[in-house]
Amino acid sequence: MGAAAGTALAQHEGGILGSSKRAGSAPVKITDLKCAIIGKNPVVRIVTDQGISGYGQAESAKPYLKPMVEFYKPYLIGTDPTDVGRQMLRLRRLGAFKPWGAALSAIEIALWDVAGQAADLPVHKLLGGKIRDKVLAYGNSENNTPIFSPPSPQVCGELAAKMKEAKEGYKLVKMPVAFHNGPMMKATPNEWFGQQWTGRNSLYMERGQLTQHGFDYIMQCVEAMKKNLGDDIDLALDCGPGWTPKDAIRFARAVEPYHLAWLEDLITGDGEPYTNAQAFKLVTESTSTPIHTGEEVYLREGFKDLIEMQAIDVVGPDPEDVGGIAELKWIAEYADLHHIQVAPHGIFDGLFGVAAQVHLGAVCPQNYIGFEYAKGQPEWWYEIVEGLPDPIVKDGYIDVWDKPGLGVSFNIKAAKARLTDDDRTFFD
Repeated sequence: MGAAAGTALAQHEGGILGSSKRAGSAPVKITDLKCAIIGKNPVVRIVTDQGISGYGQAESAKPYLKPMVEFYKPYLIGTDPTDVGRQMLRLRRLGAFKPWGAALSAIEIALWDVAGQAADLPVHKLLGGKIRDKVLAYGNSENNTPIFSPPSPQVCGELAAKMKEAKEGYKLVKMPVAFHNGPMMKATPNEWFGQQWTGRNSLYMERGQLTQHGFDYIMQCVEAMKKNLGDDIDLALDCGPGWTPKDAIRFARAVEPYHLAWLEDLITGDGEPYTNAQAFKLVTESTSTPIHTGEEVYLREGFKDLIEMQAIDVVGPDPEDVGGIAELKWIAEYADLHHIQVAPHGIFDGLFGVAAQVHLGAVCPQNYIGFEYAKGQPEWWYEIVEGLPDPIVKDGYIDVWDKPGLGVSFNIKAAKARLTDDDRTFFD
């Protein structure tokens, strides 16, 4: 056998992850699974016997996730992290709808980071290769301005103007209204028939039929947003959950002249452990305004009815909740078969989450719109992470990079200074 043929055979036997399984070398093995809360984001580290570490990250809204990540350690120690499909086949049955799928999703992303480094290839190559060289990052007003939820038409307009002038040059922005915006729904009396809840996570418990006054007030807020954004920047609205189907239909029809990108989570969404495909279908079939949901859904099975019933126009899984980036790619491809678009959620996914979204966006089919851009919070995250472009977003897009793995890493010296005493051994 000639030298060239022998090399080709060795590469074939090693597969696309050949550097971890090349002839004469032992497969990579996981020696540890760690989790640290850095700032507010749970960060997963998969440690291997060949000096490669892979990282994944969960939403900053989930600082309680650490023991859930550590639960999976016995399932992973001693196994080959480059067999991502095998690992997730074993583990995915142990997760659930948001927030309980987040630990496994972060682990999946960390596994891909290891696999890419072991193969000396970017993750997007392992996922099938990119079909686009830049990925749209859409802005979320809740992550880009000091005003979390605008309570009035005036503030809505001011916030829209700030988003329009953002340095990222967004082509699409999403803003909260109605039941996804507590201050808006409590700004004036009697906006809906139902209980007003207080306390932690009360935002997602409010639901009911809108009064005429409440409906008109929400419309005034939307009008102010759209007026200040103009026609050059598309607007999506994060609406709920909490609407009755009839109110949702009425609202979707009322905003048709604005040609919105989508209305999100009108019926169910966020932390709810179910979807209601039939109710969404009623709304979707009654309007030309695109209807979007999916950030809370775990695994492809959770999207089956939504997609097969054509119950929505846009699916919005979060890679850090749905089971990871390969799972989301599968969902995007299945949605594409049904002429449904995909726009992944990700507002609090952090800088490693941004990297995962870029690799995912590079390989998704042509139904891909863009992903919800996450910022490093606190600001010192930009001092402890290396490898992201500078600036990250240019004219609304992020250029896809080709560095191995996720292509981002920690400045360990700087990152160690941000660890709490409980996590001081995270990088050891």
